[in-house]
Amino acid sequence: MTQDLSKAAIVVVTYKRQELLANLFDSILQLTQAPWRIVVVDNENSAETRIMVEQFSARATGRWGKTIIDADGKQERVVYVPQQRNGGGAGGFSAGVKKAYELGANWFWVMDDDVAVEPKGLELLAKWTDRYQVIQGARLDYDGGPFYWQYRFITSLGIPDPVAPSAFGPSGRKAMNTMCFEGAFFSRKVVEEIGLPDPRFFIYWDDTMYGYLASKVTQPVAVSDVVMRRTRPIANWDMGGLRQLNSTSDMNRYHIMRNRGYMARYFMAHGDYRPAMFALGTAATAVKELIRLVAVDRKSLFSGVPQLVRGWLDSRKLLHDPDWKPMPPLK
Repeated sequence: MTQDLSKAAIVVVTYKRQELLANLFDSILQLTQAPWRIVVVDNENSAETRIMVEQFSARATGRWGKTIIDADGKQERVVYVPQQRNGGGAGGFSAGVKKAYELGANWFWVMDDDVAVEPKGLELLAKWTDRYQVIQGARLDYDGGPFYWQYRFITSLGIPDPVAPSAFGPSGRKAMNTMCFEGAFFSRKVVEEIGLPDPRFFIYWDDTMYGYLASKVTQPVAVSDVVMRRTRPIANWDMGGLRQLNSTSDMNRYHIMRNRGYMARYFMAHGDYRPAMFALGTAATAVKELIRLVAVDRKSLFSGVPQLVRGWLDSRKLLHDPDWKPMPPLK
């Protein structure tokens, strides 16, 4: 295990899902490798979650004791970060990574509240850290089966590669150019070079673009080691094999389309924006969401279409926003 792993921080973002958060806390306490810090970002800023975190902190101290003194001069292993407003997953992960970074973390393992970590999860990630700065461990779905994640991103179109092979091969790893904040593990060096996750996304595409930016400074990899499992059942359409189309909300639909404006701006900043191809990718994204509406979210058909249109119109405004700037590097 590398020396840097002595300062590995788990960053958890939660919002109004205390029952799921309790399951995650229980699983963290089963880790065979103690995390240096567990930063809990509470987008709800609720008294119930605060009490849960305090109780979890006591259990973590009982399990592993105090930890290395941080930049604040404290040794508490669990850090509670309540937010004054709900910044969505994007805002939560930006705040959580920022806090862990300021405390001195060298590695960041980020996750939502609807997962549970595997006991050897941190150990399995650690074995790759001598070669890679961004590592995406494998996950199990809520039913215990393998979860397929689209690890390859087609930059010119701005969409995940729908036919990227699922097999890892004998090496147990695959090169990727994206990221998923459901279990991504990345180093301080990456955060220094590309900055914090962009909170302006609110939800959707924020982790995709953070992985894209990371791929500009290092080679991210997806690995076959199972490090966590999903704990929230989601309605889906089984498309055969491992692939499936999950249910989503109208709020997600809006941000799926709107945030393509932010995506395009990052591509412009790095010389990867191809207007005609990106427009084709936007059309493909809209078609996919229409299929999702018809095949999975049938009751949302009449409310969902207006959100897709509104999101697309707002993405056009972002394309021409004269005040937009990318997130700055930290080093």
